[in-house]
Amino acid sequence: MDDGYRKIVLDGLWHNNQALVALLGLCPLLAVSNTLINGLGLGLATTLVLTLSNVSVSVIRNWVRPEIRLAVFVLIIASFVTTVELVMNAYFHGLYKVLGIFIPLIVTNCAIIGRAEAFASRNPVPRALADGLAIGIGFTLALVVLGGSRELIGQGTLFEGAHLMFGEVARDWRWVVSEDYPGILIMILPPGAFMGLGMMIALKNIIDRQLSRRKAIPAAHGETSAARV
Repeated sequence: MDDGYRKIVLDGLWHNNQALVALLGLCPLLAVSNTLINGLGLGLATTLVLTLSNVSVSVIRNWVRPEIRLAVFVLIIASFVTTVELVMNAYFHGLYKVLGIFIPLIVTNCAIIGRAEAFASRNPVPRALADGLAIGIGFTLALVVLGGSRELIGQGTLFEGAHLMFGEVARDWRWVVSEDYPGILIMILPPGAFMGLGMMIALKNIIDRQLSRRKAIPAAHGETSAARV
């Protein structure tokens, strides 16, 4: 993989994850992440809108005057959000009803307009496509991990409501920790979303600190050896 594309992917998935680093899109992130399936559904919808809008903005970037670029970007994003909303209403109606207002609110997700302005409007289509996919997948992974952990701790299940996305065949996917597990109610309530996200951010910071220390040790040994020579 080209170094430029590798950086785009790593930034989207980890170094510049919009949920854990930039802290953008927190309203839907915290509101619908009470189950894994809810998080996955909203994450995939956001990824699709982000990718399509990035590509569209990149295509027209040389034809749009700076004075109206933000209005044009919002119009593009709103068009794709409306399309995704109609498709979900038609083919995933149960999930659409669960996610509710947060599907149309993708229009206001700062991560999408931010990537359109900061990246897609300044880069060619292949790089804009890679950025949209990487940022979207990183956001989706954060939603899935947060939703799955809240569902597991809060009610002792995983893949609750999987049939809403994958059809009747997925009704048997529901996994239960134990029939006697009482669940921790706060984890599926709004405070649990803040607690879960805070722990995810803390864990990411710990991992980043450990990786930085591992990189620093060989560099320090190299400087010591050079000094001895």
